Amino acid sequence: MNVRRAGLRRLPLHAAATATVAVCLFPVYWMVTTAFKPGRDIQSDTPQLWPHTWTLEHFRTAVGAQGFALFWRNSLLVTAGAVLLALIVALGASFAVARMRWRGRRQFMLMVFIAQMAPWEALIIPVYIISRDTGMLDRLPTLTLVYFMMTLPFTIVVLRGFIAAIPEELEEAAQVDGCTRRSAFRHITFPLLAPGLMATSLFGYVTAWNEFAYANFLIIKQQDSRTLPVWLSSFQNVFGTDWGATMAASTLFALPALAVFLLLQRHVTSGFAAGAVKG
Repeated sequence: MNVRRAGLRRLPLHAAATATVAVCLFPVYWMVTTAFKPGRDIQSDTPQLWPHTWTLEHFRTAVGAQGFALFWRNSLLVTAGAVLLALIVALGASFAVARMRWRGRRQFMLMVFIAQMAPWEALIIPVYIISRDTGMLDRLPTLTLVYFMMTLPFTIVVLRGFIAAIPEELEEAAQVDGCTRRSAFRHITFPLLAPGLMATSLFGYVTAWNEFAYANFLIIKQQDSRTLPVWLSSFQNVFGTDWGATMAASTLFALPALAVFLLLQRHVTSGFAAGAVKG
């Protein structure tokens, strides 16, 4: 009886959660189903929640579009480079903040938090001017550095909390046994950082993979240096938007992010929770 009453009390909460999930997933569902609809059904005045006829024509159009493989490679290079750089730099910075006591440590973390809260869209014009004056426009390394700066503050915050949650006595015991501080970190602390590294990698990957504004402003003349988010706009022309090809390209664009999330989902929750620990 008590179990039934508890279930009834939780019913509104479950209903609210189900409604929230449905609202969040419906645009994704509409995108995927539209990618498989024939053009006449997409332009129909009567919306179809489920395609009556399925077609792969839009996917063939998207894959056969000019620059598909090249822009895919560009996005992978920029995203992987930004995430790798952020992890390397943030690992050293977070260890210094969490394990060492030095003058200016609190001020440093305050600057990191301020950088994390700053809207990066407001910095497009200064970044564009700096890139133009230094001859760094239309180059993939420029995008890599920008995405690296965007993901670095969050990476430092999460890894700092995760390192602080690992008992320092483990490293001290390893040093007593003959390890140096560096080897103690490498053999003891670093393997325990896997959830935090996975969580920050996922955040950095999604941020860099989906970013459009900087890729559109910093890559102007060199069309071969554009990334996939900018490539998606190529299905718009003077005659309108090819919605079928756009939705098919968006579905293909979302698949890598979905795959990465499914691979790392076991570590993401614990990584974000550990990042909230006070160090």
